[in-house]
Amino acid sequence: MRVASRVVADTRDALTLKEAGYPAVQYIPRQDVDMSLLERTDHATYCPYKGECAYYSVPVGGERAVNAVWTYEHPYDAVALIKAHVAFYPDRVEAIEELDH
Repeated sequence: MRVASRVVADTRDALTLKEAGYPAVQYIPRQDVDMSLLERTDHATYCPYKGECAYYSVPVGGERAVNAVWTYEHPYDAVALIKAHVAFYPDRVEAIEELDH
């Protein structure tokens, strides 16, 4: 995962979450994300299936990368595996590369 030519995340341990009618989302463990490049925002949403959602921006990416990252810090039990993971909006980052290792 790159933003403004900076590697923000690099993982082999992403979790894929599929919800009906939506594209699959890759949730990346926080330990595989350079959290120093992210800045917490006041933006928040609620999902009836996952719970309260918090957001981060990636300042090096400018306006495009505002609220580009989301996380469920206390997800509901049904999706507990995404705790301590973040996800990125594909249209707000420079590149998401999936490589076969």
